[in-house]
Amino acid sequence: MATKKAPGKAHRKGISLLELNQIFPTEQAATEWFEKVLWPTERCCGHCGSVKTSEVPNQKPMPYWCKDCRSYFSVRTGTTLENSRLPLRKWAIAVYLYVTHLKSVSSMKLHRDLKITQKSAWFMLHRLRQAGDSSGLEPFCGPSEADESYFGGRRRNMRNSRRKQLEGRGASGKTAVVAIKDRPTNQVRAQVVQDTSGTTLRKFVTDNVQPGGEVFTDDALAYNGLENHRSVRHSVGEYVRGQVHTNGVESFWSMLKRAHKGTFHRLSPKHLQRYINEFAAKHNARNLDTMEQMQIVVAGLVGRNLLYEELIADNGLPSLSRS
Repeated sequence: MATKKAPGKAHRKGISLLELNQIFPTEQAATEWFEKVLWPTERCCGHCGSVKTSEVPNQKPMPYWCKDCRSYFSVRTGTTLENSRLPLRKWAIAVYLYVTHLKSVSSMKLHRDLKITQKSAWFMLHRLRQAGDSSGLEPFCGPSEADESYFGGRRRNMRNSRRKQLEGRGASGKTAVVAIKDRPTNQVRAQVVQDTSGTTLRKFVTDNVQPGGEVFTDDALAYNGLENHRSVRHSVGEYVRGQVHTNGVESFWSMLKRAHKGTFHRLSPKHLQRYINEFAAKHNARNLDTMEQMQIVVAGLVGRNLLYEELIADNGLPSLSRS
């Protein structure tokens, strides 16, 4: 007998590798898909946004011409793909692998799957992570759960020179991240922070929750003073009191920590925000069809730019080994 689906919970449609190959059999098919996603109603110039465009007969130096700013452009123009020489078919497959691996995909695996260099695969993944940036969005209505976590290796696994640089106990030498999850929408936002002081954490919460919205946290003193705030006392073993708990946001940490341990060898504080963006974006789109998830990632590439020189620049921060 067939099992009935729970009301309001439609089955998410996935895509197999065979289906993916049928969707993107050629470079032309991949190009047309990118154009459909980025230009859903009408082709527009990536330089100035004008819709007064025309096709270039021989597609050289680019397939389209803008009559307003008098510039050549393609579907890559104005996106993070603009300076990429990789075929769009490989980009489409990379987006598929990126959204379907819940604990992320390593650059080594992507380099093997796409037959590109590991350096190119690493750069490609960081550009896709850039698309998950959620800054500037409207605050949640609440109720919402807020919590902070730390990323970094155990001291006993560090080199002596690194261990001697650290002072204090516990989270000393680790990078702090704060996250908030909205219960009605199940959306998550997370941000790397310089410290976990009350000023920093309360500002993050008030930036992401509308005035009057309920906020649930653990008993960390930093959250005291928030409007409409209630907490559970983890320090004495209390984790749920009626509707007051932080289980939802802690499930987000759980997935992120498993990826940190199981997929990546090291995470740099410089790049950590992009990894956070990746997992927040995946969490927020997890109930959508695979093709819808891919479209969201591609749409997020517009107006963003990440140069390789910027990516590899030394900022003096240590890598975060697996904790």
